[in-house]
Amino acid sequence: MTQEQEQQQRSNLALDLDALGAATGEPADRQAAWRFIRAFARDWSGRPLDEADGHTPAELDAAQARLGLPLPAALRDAHQLLGRRPDLTDNQDTLLAPRDLYLDADRGVLVFRVENQSCAYWGIRVADLDQEDPPVVVRADLVHPTADDWVPWLGRVSVAFVEIVLSEALCADDDLMGWVSPDDESGLPEDIAATFLRLPFPEYPIGQQPGSRWYAHDEIVLRDDHGTAMFRARTEAAFDRFDEED
Repeated sequence: MTQEQEQQQRSNLALDLDALGAATGEPADRQAAWRFIRAFARDWSGRPLDEADGHTPAELDAAQARLGLPLPAALRDAHQLLGRRPDLTDNQDTLLAPRDLYLDADRGVLVFRVENQSCAYWGIRVADLDQEDPPVVVRADLVHPTADDWVPWLGRVSVAFVEIVLSEALCADDDLMGWVSPDDESGLPEDIAATFLRLPFPEYPIGQQPGSRWYAHDEIVLRDDHGTAMFRARTEAAFDRFDEED
């Protein structure tokens, strides 16, 4: 793909790639994550974020007092930005409200998100709560749990919330979503791999290779989980174009 073709492709994505690149890059830029989420809400959800869409500082202070633990700045930021927007955070899994945050005391993890059938949980290790934007860990609901079955998921809370918004968008509208079956376990079909732009988002969960990857093309976002891929179109027209191309 030439530089001109890539620039044209980027302009057709309806995504703030500059903010996404800054949010996931080094050094960390937490504010870039919130810029990306604001732009995504505006362009993909049909309703921009406003002040009423977040939890209040008082609610977060009450959660800290109840737990007896500090809430990292990035987690507070996220809840104040979009904690009351279930269309952005709760289409598949559940972002816990401040009053519902809880501690996995046996393993020392603050849990902030739960899979829709309680098959997985996302949290922050208590030892990391003093960091402004700490790593996020995930745990499957195992039949035979171990002493510490939490494993690394993404390196920063702010990046995790970008992933949450993107992944929940996949399930936001049944009429605009679909599945793609890779040619084999190595990845996407060749025609999609050749036309879609790999987004500047880390492969995850951390340490899992191959992991999930994000792509986009012509108002389509797609998550490749190396075995199956789920996509979401921004509009009916974009869905129809993709359907015809596919």
